[in-house]
Formats: sequence, structure tokens, C-alpha cells
Amino acid sequence: MDAAIVAVDGLARYRAIRAHTETLAGALTAEDQALQSMPDASPAKWHRAHTTWFFETFLLVPHAPGYEVFDPAFGYLFNSYYEQVGPRHPRPARGMLTRPDVAEIGAYRAHVDRAMAIAFALLPADLVELGLQHEQQHQELLLTDMLHGFAQNPLAPAALPGWSEPSGDDRPTRFLPCPGGLNEIGHAGPGFHFDNEAPRHRAFVAPFAIASRLVRNADYADFVADGGYRTPSLWMSDGWARAQAEGWAAPLHWRRADEEWWQMGLGGLAALDPAAPVRHVSWYEADAFARWAGARLPTEAEWETASALPGMAETTGQAWQWSASAYLPYPGYRPAPGAVGEYNGKFMIGQMVLRGGSLATPPGHARPSYRNFFHPEKRWQFSGLRLARDV
Repeated sequence: MDAAIVAVDGLARYRAIRAHTETLAGALTAEDQALQSMPDASPAKWHRAHTTWFFETFLLVPHAPGYEVFDPAFGYLFNSYYEQVGPRHPRPARGMLTRPDVAEIGAYRAHVDRAMAIAFALLPADLVELGLQHEQQHQELLLTDMLHGFAQNPLAPAALPGWSEPSGDDRPTRFLPCPGGLNEIGHAGPGFHFDNEAPRHRAFVAPFAIASRLVRNADYADFVADGGYRTPSLWMSDGWARAQAEGWAAPLHWRRADEEWWQMGLGGLAALDPAAPVRHVSWYEADAFARWAGARLPTEAEWETASALPGMAETTGQAWQWSASAYLPYPGYRPAPGAVGEYNGKFMIGQMVLRGGSLATPPGHARPSYRNFFHPEKRWQFSGLRLARDV
């Protein structure tokens, strides 16, 4: 295929992904876009600026001759965690950045987009793709962060007005047998993958069974009613301490009113759908539920091995699924040289792996080898669980 055609197709994809970020922010006021409800979350306008900073810093400055930086101060304001790039504004204080305002962030995005269009054929395709995948990650984070912020508002506003929850599924859950063995996991190609999905390697799993679908809200409500949050024997010690210290009594964003459960979602507050998958639970809660249910969480090798089984449903599009696996490098993993190598590798300690993808994950962004990761106490993401059993 002609290189010019490839560049045009790539530029169209670039524009579509960048435009989707603006669509997600379209219903937010300027005040909304400055909201930071906790240190883990970032304001919507920061997400819009940071993803733009990524293209400016890693593509335009080194690869587009004559490019003029929009504002040198933005390098400090919108760097996330790249130590090799330079110092940065503290993450917990991003909500203090009332300036630059939303209009200037929009001008920044337009400035970088114009420069990207002019220089597109000169830019390294692999770095452009990384920037686009990075923006898609932040599209999901923009939604989870705004949902967390709006959940603190008594008016329960909608981050996405008109949002329709995926319809619940009340079919019975089956446990699918998997013979195990020595299997290959990790990205097999072709196509994009983050560096933490490689190298592809062999992993042994013993025979096991895995649930055909995710744990439902009704199942989790039974756990709550049965005293799951009052039974320390179900919990890991750190998880029990966290649950007690923070007063956990149900998943994040659940509300109890008039003897019924309600849930704060992207469309605002709505009655909890008992047939929908539970979400916004930490690894500690997922592990405690699994123990209560007489099961366990699957390892990430089990999850990936089983992902193509006939009858394996909801592998993506509903909730990220906690695994029993710590987030560690695959055998033979090496981070990329330079600042881009800080993207994943330096976080491979103290976190747990999630697999799949959620209802907020952009279409086409997830794949069976995708490794998401968070600390075990985190609840604000669209995180749920699938059960496994030993055979």
C-alpha cells in the first residue's frame, strides 16, 4: 500500500480518537472540568491537556522540524510521571489548576492537532499509535474520574447525559472446564500491544473451571446481606483494615434508599439492576466475595487461557476483572529505552492485574492479552470479578 495512503488513513484515525475525547467532555461545564475529587482522579481538562502534551513532547518536539511549543509552562503542568522529561505539578493538586482555563486547553489541543496533521508523514508510526492508545486510556479515566466526582454531588449529575446502561443478563452462570497445561500467553501479534503484554511466553496452569460470566449485582447483594463486610475471616488482613478504616459496606457508588439499592453511574443515579455485573469493587472485596462463594479469583494466565473457550461471555465491555495475579514483568521483559520506557515498567510492584475491559473502555481498545493494573484497594474504576474453581 502506498505510504501516503497509509498516512492519510492514520491521520483520519488520529482525528477520530482525538475528537472522541472532546465528545466525552462535551456535556461538562468549565466548573466540571476543573473537578478533582481525590488524589487518584484528575480533572477532565487535565486529561485533555495531558494527552495533548504526550503528542507534543514525544512526537512533535523531537520529530517535527520547526514545531513551536504552545506554552513552555505546560511541560511542568501536564507531565504525569515521566521523570526523564522533567519536574511536574504534584498529582494531588491538579484540581488547583484553575488556569489555564478550558478555552486555552481547547486552543492547545487545536494547535497540536494542526501540527500533527502537517508533520504526520514524518512521525514514527509506532509512537503515534502509542499516543493514540494512551489517549484511549485517558478517555476511560476521564469518565471514571468524573463519575467519582459527580457521586459526591447531592444532585447526582450525569457525566454522560442520555447514557444507557448495558442490559442485564439473568441467564444462569456455568463453570466451564479448562484442561490446563503448558500454554502460551501474552501478545501474539499482529497489531498494537503495550510493552507489558510481552514477551509471549509459556505458562503452566493446572486443570480448573471458570465462570461463564461475571458476578452479578444480585449475587453481591446476597454477600452484603449475609454479613460479608462484617466477617473478617473472609478478608485478607490489609483489606479488612482498609474496609474498617473507610467504612466499606457495599461497592463504591451503591446507595441504599427506601429499602432498595441504587447505583451512581455515567447516566446519574438509577435503581440497581440485579442482573447486571457488579462493578466498582476493590481486589480485596472481589477476593472476599470469591471466598464467601466457595471459589477464588482466576490467575491472569488462567483468564487468558480460558478467554477463547466456547461459552466464555463478557470478556470485555462490562467490567475489568480482577485476577489473583500480582502485576509483575513477564519473563524476558525489557522496558523501551528513554522516557517512553517509563510507561509501564516502573509500576510493576504492589499492584494486581485486571483483565478484559469495561463499559467505559473505547471500542477496539481491549484485547485478550491486555494487562490493566491497580492497587488492591482501588474501587473507582469499573472493576468487577469472575470466579474460578480448582478441579
